[in-house]
Amino acid sequence: MLGQLKTEEKSNEITAIPELIKLLDIKGALVTIDAMACQTEIAKTIVDQGADYLLAVKNNQGKLRQAVEAVFATQRATAPERIEAEQGHGRIESRQAYVLSSETLDGNFSRWKGLKSIVTVENFRYQKGKAAELEYRYYISSKQLNAEQAASAVREHWGIESMHWVLDVTMAEDACQIYKGHGAENLSCLRHIGLNMLRSEPTKLSIVGKQKRCMMNTSMLEAVLNAGLNSMNKS
Repeated sequence: MLGQLKTEEKSNEITAIPELIKLLDIKGALVTIDAMACQTEIAKTIVDQGADYLLAVKNNQGKLRQAVEAVFATQRATAPERIEAEQGHGRIESRQAYVLSSETLDGNFSRWKGLKSIVTVENFRYQKGKAAELEYRYYISSKQLNAEQAASAVREHWGIESMHWVLDVTMAEDACQIYKGHGAENLSCLRHIGLNMLRSEPTKLSIVGKQKRCMMNTSMLEAVLNAGLNSMNKS
């Protein structure tokens, strides 16, 4: 975690994100954010800070989403692609990333500062005993991406999303009602530290399994603390 910013009352994350971006040294970076932050002002702030953006596009930007979707519906076969596949534990998953120039879009999207590339990722998942799933996700970027770069950036972003899912499931982050003063920010830091410590402990248990073991066994608790502190010292 590089930084966090508490949202003020009568405000939301959309207004807080540009302020947080301005606090960070992101020059030369590719900034990935989920669909909520797919806003022209946020895109402009990222570019003005010397970075590039890769923003998920959903229905909160309806015209943009429709335009991107329409291009890939007709030109996916000619787009450069990157295919990745994973298999194990009765699960098969494949991801195909396609990239095209933003110049292929039908419409005026000049409000998106520096827009150069549009991306779609086709995600296929099959798990034994369940119906197969096929999902398309769409993105825009100010960087001239190739398919491999796009696939890598999206994969890394999903890894961060997965971490937040773990924080919610294992530490009830979204259910936390503490908000006075700096309480929410402090607890967020502590959850990240706790999760990193649990992950540093090498036992092949799930995060929940390690939490339960720590509650029942002080030796396991000491092992997690030692692993976490050693990891901090190395970094």
